[in-house]
Amino acid sequence: MKKLSFLLVLILGLGLFLAACGTADEEGGKDENAGDDAKNEEKTDFSVGMVTDIGGVDDKSFNQSAWEGLTAFGELNGFTEGEEFAYEQSNAREDYIPNLQRMVRDGYDLIYGIGFELKEDITTVAKQNPDTHFALVDDILDTENGVSITFKEHQGSFLVGVAAALKTKTNKLGFVGGVDSPLINKFEAGFIAGAKSVNPDIEVEVQYAESFADAAKGKIIATSMYDSGVDVIYHASGATGNGVFNQAKDLKQNDPEREIWVIGVDRDQHEEGQTGDYNVTLTSMVKRVDVAVEKVATMSMNGEFPGGEQLEFGIEEDGIAFATTNTEAMTEDIISTVNEWQDKILNGDVNVPQTREELDAFVKELQ
Repeated sequence: MKKLSFLLVLILGLGLFLAACGTADEEGGKDENAGDDAKNEEKTDFSVGMVTDIGGVDDKSFNQSAWEGLTAFGELNGFTEGEEFAYEQSNAREDYIPNLQRMVRDGYDLIYGIGFELKEDITTVAKQNPDTHFALVDDILDTENGVSITFKEHQGSFLVGVAAALKTKTNKLGFVGGVDSPLINKFEAGFIAGAKSVNPDIEVEVQYAESFADAAKGKIIATSMYDSGVDVIYHASGATGNGVFNQAKDLKQNDPEREIWVIGVDRDQHEEGQTGDYNVTLTSMVKRVDVAVEKVATMSMNGEFPGGEQLEFGIEEDGIAFATTNTEAMTEDIISTVNEWQDKILNGDVNVPQTREELDAFVKELQ
């Protein structure tokens, strides 16, 4: 009987020992998996999205620059497109609120509205969702859970205006705007001020397409301008500007000896000007929406979201520049002169106008 009791005790002890080992292994396995889960959770703990304006994410301009910044942010942090960073495309104004609300429902921590045309709708959605962060590019978002990202477009427009004045052979320039608005008026005013600072007698024809997504209208306007003797057109019109490029390239193909130019906007649009052996892109007013988008996303991810603030990017903040990619068109003399005017802006010797009223006063001082 004693032997039987001892044997039972031994078996029970061995069972407890094996159970304990099994539990330890299981717990060890859980800890290991938990570590992986923690890493995955850490990786996906922050997500950011953007809602485009009507121009679309591939407008080769403003929206595309914003998406490039968001993509760079995602790749830098090992995020997956469509999960930790994504976009919703707007094909009409009616898409803004549904797109914004969809991103809120999907749990994105930071949501960008790309373009001033989203101001009203993103303000509404931001106030309805105080626990979500929002960012509006190109206008003021007056909410504590929102940040406003703006640029000194007039500065860069002044610089490309200088380049256009130095390049023109006809002393006739053109400006094609998207929607006639305070924002695009900054581009217009800066461009004309820069051109007339070089030559007060230069003529600048101004037309607005009233759309950022109408390439056909852009082509019609460009046709009229080039036919009237304009040889350099600066566009600030999003995807509408694709039509300006198309017309310039068509004219260049038909008459390779003709000097005809387009000045791009937001991104370096050098590629858009390539036609055979020629490139009609003189320069571009580079607005670093990509840099601003990436910076604010990083701040938000790090718990430093600048809620209620306005962040403004200009030449000094590396948010505004002019492109020198077309080395045949942008000669060393032109680049040197543009840089001289850039120094004057940075030194405060030139106060670039932002409105038509300020432009009128600026031009009067030149006379």
